[in-house]
Amino acid sequence: MPRDPDRRQKARQLRRDLTPAESILWREVRNRRFAGFKFRRQHSIGPFFADLACHECKLVVELDGETHLGKEDRDEERTRFLQTQGWLVLRFWNTQIYEELEDVLEAIYRVCVGRKPPPHPQPLSP
Repeated sequence: MPRDPDRRQKARQLRRDLTPAESILWREVRNRRFAGFKFRRQHSIGPFFADLACHECKLVVELDGETHLGKEDRDEERTRFLQTQGWLVLRFWNTQIYEELEDVLEAIYRVCVGRKPPPHPQPLSP
């Protein structure tokens, strides 16, 4: 399926315009620093963009702030769609990133470890 250049541009813009909370969390999980798990930011999944996503674990991390107040129905729609695609969605408030970062990272780690697929067995040598 060909990629939509407008969506690619939108993703790039979202990556440039990270919220302060997204920047803090991204700093912790980028470049496989987070127990070797690869996260992507503002990753396009279907019609939505995930704040952070780990393909290996099929995990989406969403950070909610004041801009999400009153948009709970849209957030629920997004969560339901992602769940139908096999993704687990974790939601945190921006204030949790500022005040409880270690707890947030621990919660993400536990989910990643629990959802990580088992390693492929090495073939036997002849």
